[in-house]
Amino acid sequence: MPMSSHDAQNDVGKSLIVAGLARAATRRGLRVLPFKPQNMSNNAAVTIDGGEIGRAQALQARAARIESTVHMNPILLKPETATGAQVIVQGRRTVTQSARDFFRNRARHMPAILDSFRILAQEADLIIVEGAGSPAEVNLRDGDLANMGFAEAANVPVILIGDIHRGGVIASLVGTQTVLAPDDSRRIKGFLINNFHGDPVLFSEAVNFLETRTGWPCLGVVPHFAEAGRLPAEDAVALEKAARAGTGRLHIAVPRLPRIANFDDLDPLKLEPGVSLDIVQPGTPLPQSADLIIIPGSKSTIADLGALRDQGWHIDLAAHHRRGGAVLGLCGGYQMLGKMIHDPQGLEGKPGSTPGLALLEVETTLVGDKTLTRVEARHVSSGETVTGYEIHLGITKGSDCERPFTMIGDTPDGAQSKNARVMGTYIHGLFSDDAFRRHFLAGLGAETSTLAFEVEVDQTLDKLAEHLGRHLDIERLLGFAAPVTL
Repeated sequence: MPMSSHDAQNDVGKSLIVAGLARAATRRGLRVLPFKPQNMSNNAAVTIDGGEIGRAQALQARAARIESTVHMNPILLKPETATGAQVIVQGRRTVTQSARDFFRNRARHMPAILDSFRILAQEADLIIVEGAGSPAEVNLRDGDLANMGFAEAANVPVILIGDIHRGGVIASLVGTQTVLAPDDSRRIKGFLINNFHGDPVLFSEAVNFLETRTGWPCLGVVPHFAEAGRLPAEDAVALEKAARAGTGRLHIAVPRLPRIANFDDLDPLKLEPGVSLDIVQPGTPLPQSADLIIIPGSKSTIADLGALRDQGWHIDLAAHHRRGGAVLGLCGGYQMLGKMIHDPQGLEGKPGSTPGLALLEVETTLVGDKTLTRVEARHVSSGETVTGYEIHLGITKGSDCERPFTMIGDTPDGAQSKNARVMGTYIHGLFSDDAFRRHFLAGLGAETSTLAFEVEVDQTLDKLAEHLGRHLDIERLLGFAAPVTL
């Protein structure tokens, strides 16, 4: 029984709403599976079946208390440039295309999307489908995979979500109905208002207007969920206005690279009471007060290395290193810390080699086969267990690899400088392990905390489900779900 959610505006929190509904329906005893036909994000997760999907769908699967699979997000676009992206189909990289080429031929991906949807339908009591963007983008309707095009192909009912905090929600909902084709408009069963601040009674007249004008019922007005920041964000847009998180004594700085990827690596650090975490925006120097600088993952390592230099951050980083500060590179950031990055196949642009930051005695060669695997490793310095995942192109070698950061079984991962102040690893998600995180941060001078990060995430999902239960007519909403008729 599928149901679909779409934005009346872009970026209205539908990923969060779907996660909350997934947890709420799961708590009612339903087997719930999330689904997003097409997603665009560099924040990816490795699934239990060895592919990659958008991080939001992995969180939604967690909300439903199930493992994520590639079929929950069959088309994932991972931007590499301003106009091109890597196309992931059912978890596997297929090609890098310009936006124009993808849109010209996108209809050929509908069979894979419907195939994944059928597979999930065989296992689920309820599939909650998340759209992408707004269904009112009529210029994109022909060949659409992500919104009303999929809803039509799979014959699923649709709920619209509008974010009142961004303004214009009344015009957005009415305007959406105005521009939609009649068949698409009839597929919409209702709407909800998200992110309300203040007294919802003051919006009751607007609800009456919208219901009368559109003929769609309002399923609820959802107040702002203040604890949303404790859950992983899907889109790097969330980092564009990020400021310092926390007031702890240990100061960590992270440059916001243009193609930053898997930035949820940082989420546990934001919640640590002994840490203050700076997301350093372009045009701002890396702070001299930082104890640790983390170079994050990147979807396009060579391009982001160039951007780092354009900002002058390489100068700040070198000064930080001379002052005795610590540096940690994660995946693409680890590759940047080496002496050279070789791209003989032209996977990230023209074939050739690019000098790295030379803080580690290693060199990386980019290769065509992407490493996609979940891992359990042992942190060499502490002996603590680290669980996470690898998702990268490239093989890194050099003398500093003789001092690995972790051991994955008998296989070394990452590297450390001789004085252990510069470190690199290919493992994402390592800070989610409480014992490792405490040891690592304590070694840098942070106060010991009792944060249980994974427990915190799970409790926040429960609170989100309860929040939606108080403000949405969930029973009516679930009643709109329809049998799969593919």
